[in-house]
Amino acid sequence: MTSSDTFHLEILDSLSDVSASDWNTLLTCDAGPFLTYEFLSSLEETGCVGGNTGWQVAHLVLRQGKQLVGAMPLYLKKHSYGEFVFDWSWAQAYEQQGMNYYPKILCAIPFTPVQGSRILSAPQCNALEIQKALLSGLKSLMIDNDLSSAHILFPITDEAEFLREQGLLLRDSVQFHWHNQNFQSFEQFLSILTMKRRKNIRREREQVAREAISFRHVPGEDSKDQDWEFFFDCYQNTYLEHQSSPYLNDSFFKLLAKRIPNNLHLIIAERNGISIAASLLLVDKQSSKVYGRYWGALEHVPCLHFETAYYQAIEYCIKEGIQTFEGGAQGEHKMARGFLPTTIRSAHLIKDPRFSKAIAHFLEREHQGIGAYVDELAEHSPLKSTKVLP
Repeated sequence: MTSSDTFHLEILDSLSDVSASDWNTLLTCDAGPFLTYEFLSSLEETGCVGGNTGWQVAHLVLRQGKQLVGAMPLYLKKHSYGEFVFDWSWAQAYEQQGMNYYPKILCAIPFTPVQGSRILSAPQCNALEIQKALLSGLKSLMIDNDLSSAHILFPITDEAEFLREQGLLLRDSVQFHWHNQNFQSFEQFLSILTMKRRKNIRREREQVAREAISFRHVPGEDSKDQDWEFFFDCYQNTYLEHQSSPYLNDSFFKLLAKRIPNNLHLIIAERNGISIAASLLLVDKQSSKVYGRYWGALEHVPCLHFETAYYQAIEYCIKEGIQTFEGGAQGEHKMARGFLPTTIRSAHLIKDPRFSKAIAHFLEREHQGIGAYVDELAEHSPLKSTKVLP
């Protein structure tokens, strides 16, 4: 490849300014569904981002001649909703000093706390050279537009280390993931748990079974519009019960079902043939991962959430030989269901030197606290031992 002085940076206010094939060529084989052109463009086309959502599309792309060789999914943010890395206190501190924290620039998958590549490069290119060019462009974007900060959420480990080397501040957060140990059945999975956890899970499943509830698994390629309409009713109802509004709309789910059906799996709970609850999994068989994304119910049934969103999903992973099930952000209660804590990171660049220093001190204290928290969680592991089954 020729030298980096032939690179040209651009800001896109719509992913439609590049082709699906050009964007997806930047993705590694284990990138997962969330970084795909199909996922990100569906958010834009259905109005989940853009407009008055507070998520202004500003994707940073790098070209060499006419060829797309690198990209970062970027958004100009006017708030911190839908990020799952909480910086409200930083914004408040800025305001107390008479400064504006918003807008800020964010590199992330909207509404999706999932680890993955954030600095994309074409396979035939020098990845480090592309990363440096894009990060330089990100810094210039922040400075030239007088933005308070730039944030890169949930990058893969290698990228996080690169970002630290480039002067960004790293922040820890904890998620809970389920790991397959070549289980042949749900009962075999239960066998590695402590007696207390086994009994608790069996009790919860029996409680749902007594309600005469059955489950229908619908692969995305077999789904129909009415399945997604019902799912959206459940999803929306969960937000309404918490006096909130959903980030996504029914058009998004229907469009996604048309574009990446092989990455979607619905689990629908039914009583006497009437659907009452649903959960959605995003499936990445290439990297052997399942992501539990959304759940909702139209009526309250004790323990139905655990069965629909966790136990049915674990059974699906065992049946399909999926190795990892990521159950979403936060939630210590997942440990009682066989999930284990995992630390993932985000990276932050604060323009004001005083605030950058203060936030660095805060993050160091937080890092120590999260380390102690994870150590404490390990003392309450749901597993009888850490031995992996043969």
